[in-house]
Amino acid sequence: MSIQTITLQVNGTAHTQAAWHHTTLAEHLRSTLQLTGTHIGCGTGDCGACVVLLDGEPVCSCLVLAVQADGQEVRTVEGIAGSGELTPAQRALIEEHGLQCGFCTPGLLVRMAHAAGHGGDETDLLAGHLCRCTGYGGIRAALRRTTGGSGADR
Repeated sequence: MSIQTITLQVNGTAHTQAAWHHTTLAEHLRSTLQLTGTHIGCGTGDCGACVVLLDGEPVCSCLVLAVQADGQEVRTVEGIAGSGELTPAQRALIEEHGLQCGFCTPGLLVRMAHAAGHGGDETDLLAGHLCRCTGYGGIRAALRRTTGGSGADR
């Protein structure tokens, strides 16, 4: 096994550390940088709990090696909610009852923050996000509020 020194721009701050070649970005964020808002659920990119923005695009950080992200910008859920006030997506999830246990919430918030600036079809935006608690009605309503979209709950 080998180690490589990497530099990531995480939530606006440069971090240079050693990373094992087999360490995922999700593990690096949680263990090395102590940013535990990024959750690790399935480890296969199916649940969406670990979604972060990598150079502005949503990715499942459990599928990206930390060394692959070297030199790139990473925005985690902590960076989405950095001001100390609720973001529109957080407020919408609360008011639309779109969260319960909160395990999937960080990945959803990151995806919703991206969608607010980039739009997209509600079904596509929720693809790859699994929630076992809410039944998706509140999440879909919150997503529509955040992105200005419309559509029926499915």
